[in-house]
Amino acid sequence: MGNRAGTRLEIIDNLRRVFQAINEYSKNAEKVTGLTGPQLWAIKLLADTSPLRVSDLARQMYLHPATVVGIVDRLELKGLVARNRSTQDRRSIELTLTENGQKVAAKSPEVAQGMLIKGLDRLNQEEFTHIEEGMKLMVRLLGAENIKPQPMHGK
Repeated sequence: MGNRAGTRLEIIDNLRRVFQAINEYSKNAEKVTGLTGPQLWAIKLLADTSPLRVSDLARQMYLHPATVVGIVDRLELKGLVARNRSTQDRRSIELTLTENGQKVAAKSPEVAQGMLIKGLDRLNQEEFTHIEEGMKLMVRLLGAENIKPQPMHGK
């Protein structure tokens, strides 16, 4: 089975690397755009697939719609996102990027969340299952099964 102490150190170091990478991507995004990671992720998703309803954006971001409403509110205040009535269903509100929002999306760096999702999508089923099982085990080892996940830099 090998050297458990060395392997434990490697696991801890890899966790640190993941946290550092997420933190660095978020800091870089804020420095370049003035937006938090989730705000930039919303902008990137809207750039790729707008118009979107809040519920659809929330689904793509793996967040609760109420959380996404707060993100969208802040983006709207910054003049980056517009809310418009749907032409198909007048009761529905769709989100689109403003011209400034499109400029921000075009010049901004990739966000960690987007990179992670794209990376997970590229895995074969066996690799994906290993990641899934490993993450569930990490949560269990930390006794974190009952902790409600919060968005990273959720502003």
